[in-house]
Amino acid sequence: MDERRSPSPCSSRPSSPRTPPNEMFGPVGIEAVLDQLRIKAMKTGFEFNIMVVGQSGLGKSTMVNTLFKSKVWQSTEPNLDVPMPQTLELHSVTHVIEEKGLKLKLTVTDTPGFGDQINNDKCWDPILSYINQQYEQYLQEELLITRQRHIPDTRVHCCVYFVPPTGHCLRPLDIEFLRRLCRTVNVVPVIARADSLTIEERDAFRSRIQQNLKTHCIDVYPQKCFDEDVNDRLLNSKIREQIPFAVVGADREHIVNGRCVLGRKTKWGIIEAPISRT
Repeated sequence: MDERRSPSPCSSRPSSPRTPPNEMFGPVGIEAVLDQLRIKAMKTGFEFNIMVVGQSGLGKSTMVNTLFKSKVWQSTEPNLDVPMPQTLELHSVTHVIEEKGLKLKLTVTDTPGFGDQINNDKCWDPILSYINQQYEQYLQEELLITRQRHIPDTRVHCCVYFVPPTGHCLRPLDIEFLRRLCRTVNVVPVIARADSLTIEERDAFRSRIQQNLKTHCIDVYPQKCFDEDVNDRLLNSKIREQIPFAVVGADREHIVNGRCVLGRKTKWGIIEAPISRT
């Protein structure tokens, strides 16, 4: 079977110009470009498409709501009377989030049914097919002679993969899917419900996952091609040390030491979601 390989997220990035700056005799107003870009960005806003992948019950909906501080995705309560879907389905929802006059058109694509079956063979095919289809659709719009002034961007910019907090290592399903997924889209693996692990268990689990990623040549975000200069290399190295990120989702606010925080309350205390407010 001839499998068509999609280009990696880094393959289309242009190389940084290395031409030294020319000697100038006075200002020409180049700095005005930044103001123009800012005005245009404030007027049109940005688009960000994120996909969340993981088994049911890992807190994907809660984590997305925590990340964007809004009810982006409504989780559905499990119903024993409704049979579990036998095939993977993709659901997308779009919201416009506005902060300080800047608009973000956020599209979240969920993948209910992934990894929930007894036989999960090739359960990643619908996901990869959807991602490639969005790339192809955007490319065809760009190739038109008379194209739209603003092409709707439905490409998946980032895929957050939720790893179950088993404390052991990546499962064969995780490895097989991530190997295929990292060739097509930027992948950010996270340890779901990380509060169920102790600090020692979490650190050991992260180390084993990092070793799994290295052994199986799974190139997650940020890839090496993003290390364009010394500053980028230092920043990306710090990020790679923390991959996979340990996350805790929360959808309720609590009062802690006189301040309102977003977190989950347990009998030991309140687990605060470590995302700063602006």
